[in-house]
Parts: sequence; structure tokens; C-alpha cells
Amino acid sequence: MQPLPSFQIAPAPTLFTQRLHWIQVAPAAPYFITDEGQNWTPIGQNDAITWPDFAGLFRRKNMAAVEGHLAWLAAHGVTCLRFMLEYCQTENRYLERPVGRFQPHMVRLWDDLFALCEQYGLRVLLTPYDTFWMWKRWRHHPYNQVHGGPCTHHSRWLLCPSTLTAIKNRLTFATERWGGSGALFAWDLWNEIHPRHSRGRTEGFYDFIAEISTHLREVETRLYGRTHLQTVSVFGPVLDEHPALADVIFRHPQLDFATSHFYDAATIDHPKDTVRSAIRTGALVREALEHQRQLAPFFDSEHGPIHTFKDRRRTLPEAFDDEYFRHMQWAHLASGAAGGGMRWPNRHPHVLTHGMRAAQQSLASFTKLIDWSRFRRRNLNHELQLSTPAFVGFACGDTTQAVVWLLRQDSLKKRGGTMLQQVRPLPVQLSLPGLQEGSYLVHLWNTTAGHRTGQLLLQATSAPLVIEIPEVRSDIALAIVRV
Repeated sequence: MQPLPSFQIAPAPTLFTQRLHWIQVAPAAPYFITDEGQNWTPIGQNDAITWPDFAGLFRRKNMAAVEGHLAWLAAHGVTCLRFMLEYCQTENRYLERPVGRFQPHMVRLWDDLFALCEQYGLRVLLTPYDTFWMWKRWRHHPYNQVHGGPCTHHSRWLLCPSTLTAIKNRLTFATERWGGSGALFAWDLWNEIHPRHSRGRTEGFYDFIAEISTHLREVETRLYGRTHLQTVSVFGPVLDEHPALADVIFRHPQLDFATSHFYDAATIDHPKDTVRSAIRTGALVREALEHQRQLAPFFDSEHGPIHTFKDRRRTLPEAFDDEYFRHMQWAHLASGAAGGGMRWPNRHPHVLTHGMRAAQQSLASFTKLIDWSRFRRRNLNHELQLSTPAFVGFACGDTTQAVVWLLRQDSLKKRGGTMLQQVRPLPVQLSLPGLQEGSYLVHLWNTTAGHRTGQLLLQATSAPLVIEIPEVRSDIALAIVRV
């Protein structure tokens, strides 16, 4: 299938000043660095071009508001936004209409967004299709054959040769237009790859990913002499139903890092308290890392109270949601994932709260205490030993660095599910294995206030490192580095 000409699209402006370096995987650690070798951590959330914070981009209705928002995000430590090239919950945000004809207003929207991200130092994890609304509203979509598109049915997206050509054309257009920018962090080649996109089968997923990955790498290598990173996301529970998918998501040789979406029905989708969701997050990270055969980055690129919001039509109380969000991001980082995970807002309005932004800022400041470029972590959630069951621990480490987060689990309100504030602080002793002998500096971090509350200088021997913390009221994070 040959693409139709892109009528009335202005020539690409001089968008990219190269002030943003490209992101790559650290050569010897499962984290990210810039191509200059500086540590870079994905801290951010999912967003969409139709949601309140970015709606002003379309037809340039309110560019000042969007620019102000991006400046505010950057000031709060946000480094990464996950976007879909089109968000087709409505009829006026298709990137192509008909297939192969790229819409000028949408192209200009993305021109503007990439230029603004360059200006404020933000990067984009970009996925070419909004497969959720594309599936739900397939009868309207330009890729549907009834509208001149290539595909007869949405269960054949990954099987149809003409659709594969259309996917390649979209990726080619996108990287030719915006791929020269360091604001493009990585490609999520297919949002939530699912057997229903392939008539209930998973056998063809490996080849489908290889096909579009190879095509995109060839185009980018020709244009830029290098390629952006690639991943493919999955709706987490599908891994339980189709275990063979793990080979694709976590071990495909052409994917640079792994992502999945943490939607756990009992704890995350419809949370009853702010502790069990954190515990489940830690367990899901450990499971993900166990799937990987090589040291490669992993993070959750979508999570949130989807059942509460979408099915029960309820927005979580802000105080509860802020704590739920903060607990999940620290469980995520301390268990060995990169960054704090990427929330799908699932709120009305569909934006993150100021409390969540404060939590992101705290996490961003904490990440400066670890040298991620040489942190060959393994998950230590089970190996960490605590002196009291009043706390649950999350940890990861190698032989010279470690991250630990301790969360109080005995002080939840009986009604409301949040942490009691007026409780007596408790002492806690933790025992952390795996560190080489030597001197270690332990940074104690208040996750709510977003600053260091103290330091300990300790000596490690051949035995596990023992750390005594005299008072913890609700939670505390530790960055442990060899001096």
C-alpha cells in the first residue's frame, strides 16, 4: 500500500537545536543515561493531546497554557511524558484521515509539542496508536476498510499485510518529522499488545515486533546514524493468561528495555488502602525482573485506579490518591525499576494533583544520590530483613549501592485507608545483604517533605550491613553508597 500525499502540511520547521541529548541504556547497568553519559531517570505520567493540560495545542488554541504547564512540570522534576500520536476517543484527533494522509493540524500540534519539550528539557515516550479507543471505536477509524483503510476487522491488526504497511508508513513519517529530536526518549512500538489484536493468538507477536522494529531502525539509521530506544507495552494481567508473552515483552532481542502496565484488580485498580497497592507494586516489579535474562531497564509505563474511575465512576479523594500515588512510586523505584512508574490519571479532571507533583519532585531529588550508570541492581524485597513486622521493606542493590524504602503497615486508619499521622514513631533495624566490605554513607530521606533528614556512616563487613533507624513514623527512603 502506498501512502497518499500529505496535503497542506507545512515544511518541518527548524525544531531541534540539539540542546537535548538522546537517551540510551547504560552500557553496564539496567538504567538510562544521555549520550553524554549523564544519568537520566524517567519520571512522569501518561498524558493525551485531548486532556486538559494539552488540549490547548490543537489549532494552537492556548499555547501559553501548555507552555506554562511544561515549565511547571520541569520545575517539579518531571522528565518524561508518555503520549500516543493520536487519541481517538473523539473524531477530530486522527493523525491520518484517510489512511496515509497526515492531517496538517495534527502535524503542527506535534511540531509544537516537540519544540516545547526541547525548550523545557522534557522527553516523550511515544506510541503510534491509541489501541484502546481504536478498538472501542473501530467502526469510525480511518484504518477500517469501510473508510478506505487497510484492515477488515480489528482482530486482524497484527495479521494484515496492508495494515503492517500502514504502520510502517506512520512510523516513517513520524521519525522523519520528529525523530531528530532528543525530546523523543523512546518508541513504545505497540500499546498493550494483546492476543485479541491477532485473533486470540500470540505466536505472531515476535515476528510482528521484529518487522516494525527493523523497519524503524533502518529508517532512523539512514536519517540520523543511530536509533532511538524501543519497547513494547503489555496490559500486565495478560501475562498471567498468556505466559508465552513474557518471551516477547521481556526477552525480545530487538527491544532495548521492558515495560508493562500494573493493573492489579485487587489492589491497584480499585484500592481500599494505600499500603497493599504499594506491596503489590513491589511484587510486580520483582516478577518483571525475574523474567529478564539480561540486565535491561524495566518500568511500569501505565497504572492507576482504573476500575474505581472507569467502571465505578468515582474519583478517589485527593488525600487518599496522593498517598496511594506516592507509595506506589517509591515501591516501584526501591524494588529495582527505573523511576517511579507512569500514572494514568483516572481522575476528574483527567490530570495529576499538586500532591502527586510534589511526590515526583521528591523522587527526582532523591535519584541524584545514586549513580544509576553503574548500578547493577537486583531485587532484594525478600532478602531484606527487618526487626519488626510493623514495617514492610522494598530494596534493590548491587555490591556498592542500594536503595531501600520502609513503609509502616500497622497504622492505617480503619476508615479511609490512609496512614495515621498521630502515631508514635518506631525504631527499626534492617539487615541488607550483598554489599562489599567497606565504608558506606546512608542518606535518610523524608519522602513527603522531599529532603534528606540525616546521614549515617557505617562499616560493612562480610556479613549483611545492619542499619539502625531510631524513629520512623510512616515511611523512609535510604540511598546507600560506598564511600
